[in-house]
Amino acid sequence: MEQGKQLLQQPVWRIIDQSSLGPYFEALQSFAMDDTLCTSVGTGHSPAVARAWVHHQTIVLGIQDTKLPYLADGLRTLEEKGYRYIVRNSGGLAVVLDEGVLNLSLVLPEKDKGIDINRGYDAVWQLVKEMFADFPATIEAKEIVGSYCPGSYDLSINGKKFAGISQRRIRNGVAVQIYLCVDGSGSERAKIIQQFYEEGKKDAETKFSYPNIRPEVMASLSELLGTSLTVPDVMLRFLNVLKANGDRIYASHLDEHEMAWYESYYTRIIERNEKMLKGV
Repeated sequence: MEQGKQLLQQPVWRIIDQSSLGPYFEALQSFAMDDTLCTSVGTGHSPAVARAWVHHQTIVLGIQDTKLPYLADGLRTLEEKGYRYIVRNSGGLAVVLDEGVLNLSLVLPEKDKGIDINRGYDAVWQLVKEMFADFPATIEAKEIVGSYCPGSYDLSINGKKFAGISQRRIRNGVAVQIYLCVDGSGSERAKIIQQFYEEGKKDAETKFSYPNIRPEVMASLSELLGTSLTVPDVMLRFLNVLKANGDRIYASHLDEHEMAWYESYYTRIIERNEKMLKGV
């Protein structure tokens, strides 16, 4: 955990806040954005970046999800519920994004010794603990069986998951990404993924073991902390923690060099999604 704390303590944090861009800001743009920032930070063009982002009514699928035997049926259930879907370029399985889910990315340079995977996860776990340090709740990092996109760094309170973490590495840059279910019903979100797998897998035998979703093991921070939190509330907590851990923070947008990288990554991820979902 101490090494994770060290990663939070950057001399400069560059802030890119995309948490209020609205329903027309698409998840594919976000993943191209993090690839761009990995390149920028990894090459020394930019200091460490903290990015916040929100997407409306979107299911982000993992690569393994595209191999479901009845994928078209699973995707149809998502469409019927009013959700768009994309395939992410980092690890993991299907997750729900909506206006009550705040996503955060810490984009860090790979220094000489590198950042091992657990150290990156520890940094985000530490970040979240500091963001909610004023609540008498213990935030644990361990796999919550029955959650969607389960992993060893699921963040939970009293056995109920409210966040999941993934990583993306490009050109000496590391993006550690977390989704935080801020408000709304965690179990209702889980039911959407539960139905996706029920329709997408049915009773077929598969080489890959897809999660058996138990909606009751997921909740939002508002539910778990017994207080009405909003995305702007949590965004303020995020910025305050970065201020406490850095000598300076400043807000910015992509510059012209980064825009060129972004266009390239965005084109690539669109083509990759079309290939992954071809024939569905």
